[in-house]
Amino acid sequence: MPIFSSLGGADITALLVLTFVAGSLYTKYRSGVKTTKLPGPPSHNPFFGLFAHIRKSTNQVLLYDNWAKDYGPVYSLPMGFGHTDVVITDVKAASHFLARDTMSYQQTPFSRVIINLLINLVLTTLTPSYASQRKALTPAFSNAALRGYINVFYDSVYRRGKQSWSLERLKTEVQQWMNSITLDNLGIAGFGYNFHCLDGNKPAVTNVFDAFQTPEKSGFFSSAIFFLIPASTTFSSTKTAMQPIAEGLIKRMKKELIMVDDKHTDKTIIGLLIKAESASSGFTLSGDEILAQWALIELARNPEMQERLRNELAEFSGTDPTWEQLTLDLPYLNAVAQETLRCHPPVRSIPRVAMQDDVIPLSDLILTKAGELITELVIAKGTVIHCPIGQINQSDALWGADAKEFKPERWVDRELLPGAKGIQGHHHVLTFSDGPRLCIGRNFALANFKATLSVLIRNFSFELPGGINPPIGAHMGILPRPRIESEKGPRVPLRIKRLE
Repeated sequence: MPIFSSLGGADITALLVLTFVAGSLYTKYRSGVKTTKLPGPPSHNPFFGLFAHIRKSTNQVLLYDNWAKDYGPVYSLPMGFGHTDVVITDVKAASHFLARDTMSYQQTPFSRVIINLLINLVLTTLTPSYASQRKALTPAFSNAALRGYINVFYDSVYRRGKQSWSLERLKTEVQQWMNSITLDNLGIAGFGYNFHCLDGNKPAVTNVFDAFQTPEKSGFFSSAIFFLIPASTTFSSTKTAMQPIAEGLIKRMKKELIMVDDKHTDKTIIGLLIKAESASSGFTLSGDEILAQWALIELARNPEMQERLRNELAEFSGTDPTWEQLTLDLPYLNAVAQETLRCHPPVRSIPRVAMQDDVIPLSDLILTKAGELITELVIAKGTVIHCPIGQINQSDALWGADAKEFKPERWVDRELLPGAKGIQGHHHVLTFSDGPRLCIGRNFALANFKATLSVLIRNFSFELPGGINPPIGAHMGILPRPRIESEKGPRVPLRIKRLE
């Protein structure tokens, strides 16, 4: 058959795997209730619907946005094998959906496999009983704990400055050193362990993220199975390499817990995990190093914004902002952080499977595929729902005609539009999700982000070597990373100059 003529053995394997998964999902989750039939874009492929089209899109926010304009705030999405998903961009519907995350709606089987592999690598190697109950971890991300982490964040960025930024450099790779700073910060503040990335060490855990980068040139089927290779080889070797570190941490921490008996005061992630050894999982960290990369790119694109931020931070000469100042007293720094969160969420869309029949309320009347006006959406058990938070964060209807533009001023110089104010979540953006799965590490991520950015902007200027508007896209992996189109892989070289 022509449709299979260009497929290799790996492609056919992927096709069989995905066929089996699709059939299993339908058998497991089908319900007697019928999901409301909605208009939506036509399928591009009888086997995979629009899945390949979405994956290959260089701008998924714009893709979902155009569909919302053409078909309304909720619409259908053909995903192959006769399976149709539902996309919700309506704010009221999204709020209902996210409020029931983990209860009525749960992760799709594929997402669960990937997330469980990552959590199993990072967390279950640390505690034999797979303990990371969200409630037990809350003290590690409290304001009191974050005040103690601030010095760790500052120390990392100053160490990197002394090592790498003493002179003007052309085409310094921003992603590499931001990853180093972030992983060292997480290791020290969260687990009481220094990965020494800033000293040139490459810990085994980074192999996982490298392995999950989508190949630069690949067909759809080949790239679809690139997840299977890390799952079978990289995770195994990385877990083996991490095991001595994990066992040493557990032994040391448990010894300290025995010494202090019931007066346990350790608030690091590993300390709380050990204390709550019998608890269940519920832990998520944010891609704060990716946010910092995008912030530097946007500030390099907009020199006037970079200068405004530098002027706000000028009062800190020979000192650093405290936790309270980073949180409350620097409105433009906060605006840059908020706008980076809005424009560049590390996760673009949240897919979930309905575990029971549901009725989702809508903000306004919409037309069904049959032309009927409705104010609520019937969802049958087994239906996959997509909430494209990237599109909601940049919807023209919610944010105005300049919704796709990076403008920190919208957070300090003018009132948000009523539609944007209606968005639930962290400060009217959905980057950290919402409801019971609101990211527990959001304040840790923002504190790390703001502390790092405050040091960089006070001491260095940043420019894009190819001018202020080189084409920048997203390199897909576990999380999408910025990439200048002329570079191979997720690379964004910047010109960095020390300020006198």
